[in-house]
Amino acid sequence: MPNALASEKSPYLLQHAHNPVDWLPWGAEAFARARAEDKMVFLSIGYSTCHWCHVMEHESFENEAIAAQLNADFISVKVDREERPDVDATFMAFVVATTGHGGWPMSVWLTPAGEPVYGGTYFPPQDRTGRAGFPTILRRLAEVWKNDRDQVTTGAARAMAAMRGAEEAATLAATVPGEAVFSTAFDQLSRTYDPDLGGFGRAPKFPRPSLFLLLERLARRLGPESPEGKRCRHMADHTLACMALGGLQDQIGGGFHRYSVDAYWHVPHFEKMLYDQAQLAVAYAEAWQAGGNPLFRRTCEDILAYVQRDLTDAAGGFHSAEDADSLLSAAAREKVEGGFYTWALDEVGAWLTAEEAKFFTWYYWVTEEGNARPESDPLGELTGRNTLFVAHSVDEAVAEFGRTPEEIRELIRLTRDKLFAVREARPRPHKDDKVITAWNGLMISAFSRAAAVLDRADLLEPARRALGFLKREAWHAADGTLRRSWRQGAGPVRGFADDYAFLIQGCLDFYEAAGEIEWLQWGIALQEKMDALFWQAARSAYVMGAGDDVIALAPNSEIHDGAEPAAGSVAAMNLLRLAAMLDRRDFCERAEEILRATSVELGRHPFGVPCLAAALDFALAAPVQIVITAGTGNAALRAAAHAAPLASRVILHADGGDGQMFLAGFSPPLALMKPAGRTAVAYVCHHFSCQPPVTAREDLRALLAAG
Repeated sequence: MPNALASEKSPYLLQHAHNPVDWLPWGAEAFARARAEDKMVFLSIGYSTCHWCHVMEHESFENEAIAAQLNADFISVKVDREERPDVDATFMAFVVATTGHGGWPMSVWLTPAGEPVYGGTYFPPQDRTGRAGFPTILRRLAEVWKNDRDQVTTGAARAMAAMRGAEEAATLAATVPGEAVFSTAFDQLSRTYDPDLGGFGRAPKFPRPSLFLLLERLARRLGPESPEGKRCRHMADHTLACMALGGLQDQIGGGFHRYSVDAYWHVPHFEKMLYDQAQLAVAYAEAWQAGGNPLFRRTCEDILAYVQRDLTDAAGGFHSAEDADSLLSAAAREKVEGGFYTWALDEVGAWLTAEEAKFFTWYYWVTEEGNARPESDPLGELTGRNTLFVAHSVDEAVAEFGRTPEEIRELIRLTRDKLFAVREARPRPHKDDKVITAWNGLMISAFSRAAAVLDRADLLEPARRALGFLKREAWHAADGTLRRSWRQGAGPVRGFADDYAFLIQGCLDFYEAAGEIEWLQWGIALQEKMDALFWQAARSAYVMGAGDDVIALAPNSEIHDGAEPAAGSVAAMNLLRLAAMLDRRDFCERAEEILRATSVELGRHPFGVPCLAAALDFALAAPVQIVITAGTGNAALRAAAHAAPLASRVILHADGGDGQMFLAGFSPPLALMKPAGRTAVAYVCHHFSCQPPVTAREDLRALLAAG
């Protein structure tokens, strides 16, 4: 019989709907039952494409005996961390503080008041050497709750109070930080950079796309021709190339896996997340723009093609993720990690000609025993299987096979296309098809910025459809609020700070690329709603949630960028861009307040806050408005404007209609900017003081190059 999760929309919760555990979703009912039955709450947090979440479900939550323990002694609550990042952040802070590490699945035991007693991550189903199994933990905690109630509740209340009060009132620096931040950032990036294999730090290696955002800006600020600027360019380009050629990228179908388990970028954790695709598409587009490496353009386009093909909902939104685990064949009974993506040597030979197979196995280093190094696969799970990574260059292939470079590239394309068709017939990994507002905002930015940088107007349409979808399905026009997610209808959870910040960024990027005023206007409305819901003046920061839950969760105003950028850092950049577009001093002052409040962290550890450092880069530069009118040649002027290597450039569109009149309401001189006859013109303005207009792309480039 299904439990109470059967009526939920989250794919993660639905995965557990037929467990023998009497699961409840997070909400008032769960805590009311805990109080009525005088039981602790067992809180289990994960997400639908989480490998170890699947393992713990199979080992423990599908186990009748363990389920009986849970049902007898606890009220069990399941949370999808992607739907409730506030719940996840609160109790992850507790787990990290008490155990020294975090991760998913996360397991936390709470009092009926919602205060944490004990926590951890994955627990095995039996006791192991030096580690208690899940049933033992359940038994001990039930006994402690029965026999030492006062001590438990006192300690739990103290822990929760500490988390709620962890973020004290902000101390504002007199001014925003200065240039020294960028020297420190350069030093920290240089020290952690792997000069041989690319990336920052040791295995496992994560992409950390926000670091490329910072490196691009450091290269410009430190001087593209200076030794420091060249090193920034090299660190970015080398790492991006290693990632694109390695197993981290899906060499057959495009898109990036979650992280590399080894230092070589060869063996990935095969999960694919929407937020990684979005941020990496921007990183590769910017790198191509800076240096013209065709690998980077091709990689960006492959990411976006994958998202359009496999992660786009028919209604226009973007799905969240694809699982790491899948069946090797339709006849297989057990899923394995990477089953969909890896290849046996005989599989390659079965579908390619002998000549094609000889090339393919050499180029991607496919072997009979499997190509994972022992340190990359210590448990031997990939024995006989091959992760595809580029083991040789095109020049090496020319020498090895006596073909021209064009013939080698055609052979790569041909073999890739053949095996893509074969792979499409395999059982696909599970897909989490919920649409998360924040991650869709990031993806809208990616399509918009790629359209502008790559000069591909066709890439605007996926972004336009997603914006329309979110405005229709995730936004409540009556009160101006967003919903966190959508799956077969809008979810019940209100949007968080990142939903607003990332979507506002998407609105601004799309407006600059497409010139459609509706989306700039929506971005302004969302910014004002974000300010009303999440700004806390005492902290000079945006907090994650609006504080209207069934228990008082810990406030969180995280500024450190992880797999996703920090909402407050993205908001600071949004505010600066809006201030430059609209001459809104209030927006500029709020962004500067964020930078002043985080001055110490920016000064000491910019490596941990690259998006905030990028916002500081914008704040320290004089804002430049590029205003482009309608008319013949408009597209060429737009392309030149988007290519401008400026720290604080914004693009405005004088369309001759309602959009231009709207902008003129903030800066009246905009009303006077018109085409030269039927020819589009561009104005370059500093603080809305404009130079004479130009009509030629080359003249605009010259103006922008002069700063």
